[in-house]
Amino acid sequence: MLAVGCLNLFINRHPLYLISLCTPISSPTSSCHFADSYTSFKNPNTKIPSHTFMAFHCKLLLAVLLLLLAGGVDKARADGMVTGSVFCDQCKDGQMTRFDYPLNGAKVAITCAGRDGQMTVWKEETTNWLGNYVFRFENSPDLSRCNAQVMMGSGQGSSSGCGAAAGPARGLNLFFRMFNMELYTVDSLLSQPARPMSFCPRSSGSPVPAPTPPRTVPSLRPPSTPSPPRIIRFPPTPFFQASACPYQNWIMPQYKCYWKLVGPDTKVAVAFGLAAARKYGTNMNLWEGLQGKGDVYRTLLREGTAALLNSYNSIHFSYPTLSVVGHMNWALMGSPKQALLTAMQFKRANSGGGNVRCTFTPCK
Repeated sequence: MLAVGCLNLFINRHPLYLISLCTPISSPTSSCHFADSYTSFKNPNTKIPSHTFMAFHCKLLLAVLLLLLAGGVDKARADGMVTGSVFCDQCKDGQMTRFDYPLNGAKVAITCAGRDGQMTVWKEETTNWLGNYVFRFENSPDLSRCNAQVMMGSGQGSSSGCGAAAGPARGLNLFFRMFNMELYTVDSLLSQPARPMSFCPRSSGSPVPAPTPPRTVPSLRPPSTPSPPRIIRFPPTPFFQASACPYQNWIMPQYKCYWKLVGPDTKVAVAFGLAAARKYGTNMNLWEGLQGKGDVYRTLLREGTAALLNSYNSIHFSYPTLSVVGHMNWALMGSPKQALLTAMQFKRANSGGGNVRCTFTPCK
């Protein structure tokens, strides 16, 4: 391979030298020969004239030259590529959160501004099951005035309820330019449902009611002995404490106040994404997922659900929330052996690994 590469480099830089070298060899009377004869490889007693031997090799080298030059024309063609991802913005907050998941089957368009300023659709592509898309352009067109945006009401995003609205378009960012090739990247695009999901936290920007004007102070009455104030017990909040609880604790009625960002009725498909929806369907909820046993994937769902709840309950849990969802999806897309291994890892984390205990106290 090194010899071929050197020959290619030499021919590309000095093609005329090769042609001039081979020109005099075509004549037997030329002075450009090195010996009277060469020995045949097949028959040592047979002599081949030197000019015939050299002429054959020059013709072969000229053929290689033509092939390399023809290949060089094709290699000189410049190409452009645009790549990015689309996520379902379940809470419609316009940013990436732990509730968002990659959207499969969403249509993405590249739109470019013309001379009159009007945006024109150049090309459309569909995201794969990881939410990724790739555009390829020949001859590296000028993409400096182009954007990428999600097309509303199309693809699997529409059928899953996440194609009602599209997030803002994003510009193309030049990642590198090399060997007449250009690669552009796009910040994550968002597709949104018609309304935020029920498990989404309420926006802190909700309007605050106007304060009521102060009322007229009534006439004072003789003081009376006030009754002792009623003590209100709020649900315990061990978020900053290390805690890990097995699935049995999460199904006990006295600990239901520890269900926070998700509830027992939250769908498994909503909590874990598209891979879980394909495996368990769209109707199973987390409470049913905690009852699973007797099957590798039901065991995986049981321990994965408990790990998800533990990650919401304690910041010191072994798996952060996004890590739980990621490990769950990789296990669902892998082999049964990988699913069983992930389930055992979740189970060990839910039991505290011998170092962390469950800090639940009964809710009142």
